Amino acid sequence: MRLLPVLVIFAALAAPGQIAVPLPPDHPDLSSPDEARLPNGKLQRDEMLKADYQKSLDDARELSKLADDLKLQLEKNDRNVLSLATLKKTEEIEKLAKRIHDRLKH
Repeated sequence: MRLLPVLVIFAALAAPGQIAVPLPPDHPDLSSPDEARLPNGKLQRDEMLKADYQKSLDDARELSKLADDLKLQLEKNDRNVLSLATLKKTEEIEKLAKRIHDRLKH
């Protein structure tokens, strides 16, 4: 029954890309993209998060403005009247809300 360990070793050698070999912690292949630094020394991930946060704030301001404009348009129109501008504004609101949602989700 010594054949089983030999088969296991042979199977491991036959698939060289399938074997996990532990590397030392300071090995360059272990550095994740999250640890990449910009020339100014700041973490790239932190700067990307800050930029996404600022974009989300700007989009939220625009979303609020569009929602206020939509409210005013709806108030001044009759309940039986729906303008193309009003429909277009709802589409813009939807796009902004989705963009904010997607950015916050990732």
